[in-house]
Amino acid sequence: MGAQLRVFRRRIKSVQATKKITKAMELIASSRIIKAQAAVQATEPYARELLRAVGLAASHTRGDHPLTAKARLQKRAAVLLITADRGLAGAYSVNAIREGERLAELLHAERSMEVVPFIVGRKGLAFYNFRERDVADSWTGFTDSPTYEDAKPIAKALLDRFLMKTEDGGVDEINIIYTRYFNRGRQEVRVGRILPLEVVEEVIDTSESHITGGDNAGGTPVWPLYDFEPSAEEALDALLPKYLEYLVYAALLESSASEHAARQRAMSSATDNADDLMKSLTRQANQARQAEITQEISEIVGGADALASATSGS
Repeated sequence: MGAQLRVFRRRIKSVQATKKITKAMELIASSRIIKAQAAVQATEPYARELLRAVGLAASHTRGDHPLTAKARLQKRAAVLLITADRGLAGAYSVNAIREGERLAELLHAERSMEVVPFIVGRKGLAFYNFRERDVADSWTGFTDSPTYEDAKPIAKALLDRFLMKTEDGGVDEINIIYTRYFNRGRQEVRVGRILPLEVVEEVIDTSESHITGGDNAGGTPVWPLYDFEPSAEEALDALLPKYLEYLVYAALLESSASEHAARQRAMSSATDNADDLMKSLTRQANQARQAEITQEISEIVGGADALASATSGS
């Protein structure tokens, strides 16, 4: 019984050490959620004004811009998949990867399009490498706290591939898969097309809630009058790549907040499980200790009886 009791005590110490780690990770993830939320909110004024400028420039241009015109061939589609660099975040990366697989099957089955994957995060990259699938490009090491500088090379790689001719390996559209953050208890995987851009409709929706006001509130938005110099087309050439960078950056921020929320929940659940396991092990250890004491008492009583019998017999 002594050996069994030592095993239980050793396991309890191990669980206690694990609990300290999971509790610390839960607190770290909880603090990082706040920072990620602040980063998302900080981008809103820039996004609103950028969207407004893009819409105004697009409304003053003639003809289709390369980033807004729909391709004629529709042969190849790029998919930007955003996952995590680290684990211990529940099903966060798995859900994004699963949605990427569904999108690839849908594009291939319904539109006969070849899928060109772009991966963010070590989890997604490991998934593709394990299955020996080709990846057009990948980025790792910043999913915890992405910056605008991290989004720039991603947007540039996507843009270069989109502007490349289809015959030379270019893509006709670009889709993005990321995890949208709503609150600590709710995150959802979202799939959206980012190229070709559809900016005019979004500007109208955004203008109704942010641009109009006063006497015009609730009615048709009043567009300010702008003179573009040198031209609206050149302004759009400069604005659309920045708008694409923002879309990628916003998706990275949303995914970062979702990752921390998923990790916080996972570590909270692990801490609770550690508590339950410690209670169970403590109960078993107490039972083993009581059984050991009972056995020792029985041995003492048995020895005393045997000694008394031997004495009375002599």
